[in-house]
Amino acid sequence: MFKQNVTRSADLPYKVDHTSVESAKFLSERLLYTVHQPSRERQVVIVCIGTDRSTGDALGPLVGSKLSGRLQASQAVVYGTLDAPVHAVNLKDTIQEIETTYHNPYVIAVDACLGQLASVGMVTLGDGPLKPGAGVNKVLPEVGHIHITGIVNVGGFMEYFVLQNTRLSVVMKMADCIADALTESLTQAATFTLPEPASLPEPLPQKQPLVNRINNLLGFKS
Repeated sequence: MFKQNVTRSADLPYKVDHTSVESAKFLSERLLYTVHQPSRERQVVIVCIGTDRSTGDALGPLVGSKLSGRLQASQAVVYGTLDAPVHAVNLKDTIQEIETTYHNPYVIAVDACLGQLASVGMVTLGDGPLKPGAGVNKVLPEVGHIHITGIVNVGGFMEYFVLQNTRLSVVMKMADCIADALTESLTQAATFTLPEPASLPEPLPQKQPLVNRINNLLGFKS
């Protein structure tokens, strides 16, 4: 399994509604602060988990397909597309392949999940590994140093049926949001520098006591 981060970000998890006009921008900015340093020192690998056989579970492969035509290998290597999905059957082998191919890679995991009704449509950026299959009671290997999940539908009952009957329109728009944010953040990461902390204003000179000021004007020593 991948070596985990030594430090964890206090700013995560971060959630954004994919229907917000600037959702991709907000997610990209938070991603940039998270990945700019490791992306310069380590190979970034994005693992998009899911299958095109289920509408709701196709979020990961959709994101992977969008990214594979945008990112260069120097920016990130993408696993999991519509043509070659990463799913429950081959996830373990995919993780082993990544560990064998790349030295200490920085892994970003992407997957769909189910949640509460009020949270449907939310995209979450979280610290630490993703636990795929948890929403449908499957035990699968954890993956990722950070993860991005999209809540595509309501969980709690008949999970497989719910995923298969999720609206494709919602999944497509969430995939656009995630892919746009990852593309923008990884493109900017090479030249990004953290802004300097705001400097404190110079202290104002202290005024002399009134008596001393009068004595100085009159030529007397105070």
